[in-house]
Amino acid sequence: MAQQAAANVPTRRSRIDLLGIAYLGTIGIAMLAWIAGLVWGAMAFFNWLVS
Repeated sequence: MAQQAAANVPTRRSRIDLLGIAYLGTIGIAMLAWIAGLVWGAMAFFNWLVS
């Protein structure tokens, strides 16, 4: 009985890990896009300021 329960834990755990990695990846991509937008906005602003 204990061996069966222990055998089921890694499959559930790997599925949770996969979802966690996908979640963190989504957050990472969103943060990267946000930072790129801020950098682009700053460059456009300073370009406008100088010209």
